Amino acid sequence: MIQSLNAILRRIPNWSLYIMGAGWAGYLFYLGLTGGLGVEPVEALEHRYGKIGLQLLIAGLLITPLRKHAGINLIKHRRAIGVLAFFFVLAHFLVWAVLDIQRIDRIWADIVKRPYVTIGMASFLMLIPLAMTSNNMSLRKMGGAAWRKLHKLTYPAVALGGLHYVWLVKGFQIEPILYLIGIAALLALRVKLKVPAKSMA
Repeated sequence: MIQSLNAILRRIPNWSLYIMGAGWAGYLFYLGLTGGLGVEPVEALEHRYGKIGLQLLIAGLLITPLRKHAGINLIKHRRAIGVLAFFFVLAHFLVWAVLDIQRIDRIWADIVKRPYVTIGMASFLMLIPLAMTSNNMSLRKMGGAAWRKLHKLTYPAVALGGLHYVWLVKGFQIEPILYLIGIAALLALRVKLKVPAKSMA
């Protein structure tokens, strides 16, 4: 069954993921313009884009454990998922900066004065070099080792994104906490415990 599922996944072209992602982003924007996102469409759009971006980042973290522990292989789509994650995080940032805050001095004031904004911005900045090097040419120029080292920035970026979500919501809400717990669990799976070598004596 897993082999059949992997065969189906391999046949899905990455371009279809990009089209679906762009289409979903455009649909949400359309809903915002036409009143489909409630009485605060800018805030709703900002949050929807941000949540999808975080979900895609988590999905990217999930790919390796899924292959290792369940045999489900999504490696072919990892780059597309990562690029789409950045696309939605960028859209989240642009809605906040251009449609919500609207002024550069207020944007900077928010970044400096509000810790959850500072954390979100730090996560966004970490994702920029990852998005810029998510192509074969960058991989060839940097070399595999340097490229993989750079892309480990994904881990703190996702962790900060989860913390940003928990911090920005008002009151106690279980959903962002579950996101953060999930991120912590997925990052913990990547920790390789160093087992001391047995004494030769």
